Amino acid sequence: MLPVVERFIRYAKIHTESDRETGLVPSTPGQLQFAYLLCEEMQKIGMQDVAVDDYGYVMGFVPANADRECPSIGFIAHMDTSPDMTGKHVKPQIIENYRGNDVLLNKEKGFTLSPDDFPELVNYVGTDLIVTDGNTLLGADDKAGIAEILTAMEYLVQHPEIKHGRIAVCFTPDEEIGEGVDHFDLKKFGAKFAYTLDGGEIGELECENFNAALARLTFKGRNFHPGYAKNKMVNSIKVANEFMASLPKKDAPEYTSGYEGFFHIYSIKGTVEETLLEILIRDFDKERFEWRKDVIENGVREYSKKYDLPVLLEMKDQYANMKERLEPVRYIVEIAKQAMAELGIKPLIVPIRGGTNGSRLSFMGLPTPNLSNGAHNGHGRYEYIPVSSMEKIVSVIVKISELCAKI
Repeated sequence: MLPVVERFIRYAKIHTESDRETGLVPSTPGQLQFAYLLCEEMQKIGMQDVAVDDYGYVMGFVPANADRECPSIGFIAHMDTSPDMTGKHVKPQIIENYRGNDVLLNKEKGFTLSPDDFPELVNYVGTDLIVTDGNTLLGADDKAGIAEILTAMEYLVQHPEIKHGRIAVCFTPDEEIGEGVDHFDLKKFGAKFAYTLDGGEIGELECENFNAALARLTFKGRNFHPGYAKNKMVNSIKVANEFMASLPKKDAPEYTSGYEGFFHIYSIKGTVEETLLEILIRDFDKERFEWRKDVIENGVREYSKKYDLPVLLEMKDQYANMKERLEPVRYIVEIAKQAMAELGIKPLIVPIRGGTNGSRLSFMGLPTPNLSNGAHNGHGRYEYIPVSSMEKIVSVIVKISELCAKI
């Protein structure tokens, strides 16, 4: 197998699913085990000052070999997989020379990866695909990014004729639960700018993302024996459902795309006495984002008054649109575009309909756009990645490192 493929398949089999509920850092032990494996591998390929810190972050460096002063740059990916679907017992399958047909992932359960459902599959006819067995996600988000970065670093170490500045590499825990850079050591990383590699088809280059907030609403109810509850019972589940129905019906993930924002009701748990509702709020436009938060706050006041029972609200911003921090240093996006163009890859400038470590890092002072890692359909059983995309992205990382030595 190609080094990048061998790495990725080996990494994919390690259980690193993150968990919002543990309160630990990293949130799950598998991530720490993976961190030490990566640390050992980085040392073997010749990277320097490699270490795992107390929070499970893996950091290492490739020293500069350019004959002129040039900026230190960085590449970042995350070790955890999404808790949206199990990442335990991942069994990647390689589909050789894909012919544009349906791919049967799991005969017993009938799960099929089909171009009827995922039309972009036809773009990869003639290449090899790495897919799931239908029982788990694949973990290409973001273990493909890790495999690509390390394969590129190994290539640079083995080819000193390619001149580059100091390159910092960091692999973070818990990105999927929004805690990926909570303990990121910017001073040690020491880069002027960086790139995350995280999801998206080959060529995607992302320098703006959602503004994001999380709202947790607790609806209080009043319980009575159902046989004698007339004019007495207030069922908190039904109040929560009424609140959900009051939100703009088309402002939901399943109806939106591009730059459209949404309310995403992703969890409801309750009894007659108390119901917890969790809502993700997302929008690219800052004013529209604030309007969405107002909708939630106004609804809380309305339903508290209507039923004369408390509706408790906990709402916090999660991350902001990195566009405002990247515009002043647009040249780092242009470098990535140039690298792709020189390798015959058409750059696709698209917004991230989600979050990224790069957003928070940009606001922390490290400008960090996102490069695709080649993966499709993340967080589910239909996740796949073309081998050809992984190979090309390794080349993009090498080319960016080379171009940055000429700044």
